[in-house]
Amino acid sequence: MAPLQEEDYLAQSTFEASPPKWHLGHCTWFFEYLVIQAIEGAKFQAIDEHYSYYFNSYYEALGPRVDRAARASLTRPSLNEVREYRQKIDAKIEVLLNGPDLDPGILDTLELGLNHEQQHQELFLTDFKKALAQQAFYPVYDPGFKEDRNPNATEKGWIHQQSGIYEMGTNGPDFHFDNEGPQHKVYLNAYAISKGLVSNAEWLEFMEEGGYQKPDYWHSDGWAWRMQEKIEAPLYWVQKDGQWYRFSLSSLEQLPLDSPVTHISFYEAYAYSRWCGLRLPTEAEWEIANKQFSWGDRWEWTNSAYLPYPGYQEYEGPAREYNGKFMVNQMVLRGASIASPEGHSRETYRNFFHPWFRWQFTGLRLAKDIHQNE
Repeated sequence: MAPLQEEDYLAQSTFEASPPKWHLGHCTWFFEYLVIQAIEGAKFQAIDEHYSYYFNSYYEALGPRVDRAARASLTRPSLNEVREYRQKIDAKIEVLLNGPDLDPGILDTLELGLNHEQQHQELFLTDFKKALAQQAFYPVYDPGFKEDRNPNATEKGWIHQQSGIYEMGTNGPDFHFDNEGPQHKVYLNAYAISKGLVSNAEWLEFMEEGGYQKPDYWHSDGWAWRMQEKIEAPLYWVQKDGQWYRFSLSSLEQLPLDSPVTHISFYEAYAYSRWCGLRLPTEAEWEIANKQFSWGDRWEWTNSAYLPYPGYQEYEGPAREYNGKFMVNQMVLRGASIASPEGHSRETYRNFFHPWFRWQFTGLRLAKDIHQNE
């Protein structure tokens, strides 16, 4: 948040994007109510009893909360008060870590909190980018921010995978979210998955050949969404004098043709794959093949609905609401993005969003079935 001006901290562009001040308060609240309260029990005394109403996200068991769409209206507590809140909770956590050994369950929740904050570090970047994009003259967040880091991200070619029974998911012992386990077996038919992501140049060809105008390529829901929202190009693409540009966190820049397309919905990714005569990979296909291609520049849409694995177990306590209750009407994305914090990616990570969301750094790679005569 270092580059922000004070007015920026209440910027909220849409329902799904939260203002920076709320992100800071919410991450602090998580440590206070899910870690410190669990340790102190009946002795727990909140820094401010109103903060739970302001900064609870979706934890029904922890009480009522402000409407998500109204987070930008929180002129109180002030920004300085939220910063002081963070400092106080940080100090309490440090005291706990330097004191007697903590219960393993508390340590697990603390580790969950650290990973949860990394998720919000990424959300802050994507949320604030959307807020900046609504300004009149495309203000810069950080002139040194690189949205393309891997020169081989759009590498051509295919990786072939034989049919068979594979294991996916994880049982630990390293940190993973509850939705990444348990490890289980899946059967896959032979398939091929592309080495690289779809590029901006390839997406332009899709656009120029009428991909956004032909309903044959689209799901019914996707076509209805495209028509209602008047979608004609990926989010943040701008056309001036016949030339395409993209708004990035560093500038409004000429569209880099060899870079991976980004800020597309699942609906768009699916339509593009149909236009190619190919398909999106399932999350199982992605996970089994991922060691054979580079990933991490864009969250990659898969053709898998976000559902629990066989034998899935939610966290215990208030954190049980972390993932499980969202396992409906959403699609899985795999990999990571250039906005993901260092160390916050792994091959079993399951991100998930509604199929019309585009404000994250989303992209796609393609897949196809392999038949015996190929």
